[in-house]
Amino acid sequence: MENHGFIKVAAAIPALKVADCVFNTDEILQMTDEAARKKVQIVCFPELSITGYTCADLFQQQLLLQQAETAIVRLLEATRSLDITFMVGAPVRVAGKLFNAAVVCQSGNILGISAKTCLPNYSEFYEQRWFTPASTAFNTTVKYCGQMVPFGNDVLYACNDVTFGVELCEDLWTPAPPSSAMAMAGAQVIFNLSASNELIGKNDYLKTLINQQSARCIAGYVYASAGWGESTTDVVYAGNGIICENGAMLAQSQRFLMEPQLIISEIDVERLMHDRLRINSFMPEKAAAYRTIPFTLPAIPVDKLSRPVHPHPFVPSDEQQYHTRCEEIFSIQTGGLAKRLSYSGIQKVVIGISGGLDSTLALLACIHTFDKIKMDRKNILGITMPGYGTTDRTHSNALSLMLSSGITVREISITAACDRHFQDIGHDPSVHNVTYENVQARERTQILMDIANQEQALVVGTGDLSELALGWTTFNGDHISMYGINSSIPKTLVRYLVRWYAETQADESSRATLVDILETPVSPELLPADGQGIIAQKTEDIVGPYELHDFFLYCHIRFGFAPAKILFLATQAFAGKYAGAEIHRWLHTFYRRFFSQQFKRSCMPDGPKVGSVNLSPRGDWRMPSDAEATLWLTDLPFDCQ
Repeated sequence: MENHGFIKVAAAIPALKVADCVFNTDEILQMTDEAARKKVQIVCFPELSITGYTCADLFQQQLLLQQAETAIVRLLEATRSLDITFMVGAPVRVAGKLFNAAVVCQSGNILGISAKTCLPNYSEFYEQRWFTPASTAFNTTVKYCGQMVPFGNDVLYACNDVTFGVELCEDLWTPAPPSSAMAMAGAQVIFNLSASNELIGKNDYLKTLINQQSARCIAGYVYASAGWGESTTDVVYAGNGIICENGAMLAQSQRFLMEPQLIISEIDVERLMHDRLRINSFMPEKAAAYRTIPFTLPAIPVDKLSRPVHPHPFVPSDEQQYHTRCEEIFSIQTGGLAKRLSYSGIQKVVIGISGGLDSTLALLACIHTFDKIKMDRKNILGITMPGYGTTDRTHSNALSLMLSSGITVREISITAACDRHFQDIGHDPSVHNVTYENVQARERTQILMDIANQEQALVVGTGDLSELALGWTTFNGDHISMYGINSSIPKTLVRYLVRWYAETQADESSRATLVDILETPVSPELLPADGQGIIAQKTEDIVGPYELHDFFLYCHIRFGFAPAKILFLATQAFAGKYAGAEIHRWLHTFYRRFFSQQFKRSCMPDGPKVGSVNLSPRGDWRMPSDAEATLWLTDLPFDCQ
């Protein structure tokens, strides 16, 4: 079992008594033991967690400072047998000055002491009264708790492929946080020991700040802030534990809870490194300005994740943004098509309407475009072309949708033309092979192209991103158009958009049709229906569930994950819905088809990019058509249950 590039981290919010180092150390030890039992590899405690942040002028009392150092010694002795790395906040004396510091420990040793760079001077947090900024320190190594340890604000901690940095509270709130420089020097994870009080609206700002900093640094960010037990003489502390990764919130604590909390999640370091690799504007610099302290990271296999794995990564998970996201996608499609029409001077579009999901979305996007640029919908020429496999259901839905939309409707049967073509090429139409299917697809494309020539119109393609990934399209058939308006929209998102349109934009007549289209099995309808006139050729029975393939595609293109990791993530995301062996089977199908069908993507038509994953050979995905899939297929484990 592997860790798949994840490290398990935690933000600990212990119970606390102000200036009671013994009590505080007991609490820290209990939570460190708990974190170790839960296989956490690195845990972060709040700022000045040994003494309490609100000691004020007590920080100038020799007894408190001595007891703080004694508490650290006790922590080291008690955790000597633990591999876990932990960091606690403590006042540290160096060369006659006092520093607000994070003491980073592992297995009875102090790895280093990271001191706070930016000291607040607010009326309630006048730290400059007691502490000295790290930037003024002359010592780079200090003797502390009987050990000679690195000291300063230029320390990073590294183990194999994992490097982390430490900043403290106010450091994050400055125009140029130390964590930004740490990330540029190689740190993929930042830990923040904090003691931030609560004010109205401050928590929302804080979460936004942490999210944005993790995104800006392309890093994991673990934030642990003081909670229950700090003095409430003037302010209140809520105990914020927050874990973010590259702009995404992974876990957070319950605020104002009057008991200890351990907030746990996994940081995907491999994913972070992939993003840094592909973003050329993330240029490492000034790495020499940092000292790198080695530490050991226990090899803990990951069999189940604490963090959520969204099974539909292309579909917005935030319901509050439901309308905004859908409108934005339609606006992108509209902008692309409108520009192409404007540039070419073309006034009409031709689109094949099958009664299926893809052509439905393409039609809705065309309608949206024509309404936006104030052109008559009659200039949208909808062509339905029934063939051997067309069912009454899809035929009826195609006609109903076009009629209710107010576009120009034409129906052209392809059966006679296909029959003649079979005679011309000497194919027996009772043999339902690939020739039988592709003749129909190419006949439909020929009709659309020729009508476009007649009408001086533009053929709008209906194929989607999922079909392009799998090559589930007929070369020089539905594979070709003059503008592929759905080309970067995967099947799961197509369904999402059509449902949104039905719920929010359509009139009653169109809504009923759209709902039935949503409930119709996905099919190219190139084979005859069964005896009851029901669709016999169901795409997902042949190539696999589109929700799985969209998940595979997202992980493969967006993050470059290896097959074994994608399989692991898929089993997490679809637990209880698909067995591991079934996921393995369809993932094998995905790689086989993805590699063998690149030649179709190499000559795909223009189309607007909508999301972060696109397969256009002119931009997002450039791949040789004869690349081998052997490495990827070999990486798939075969013991998946």
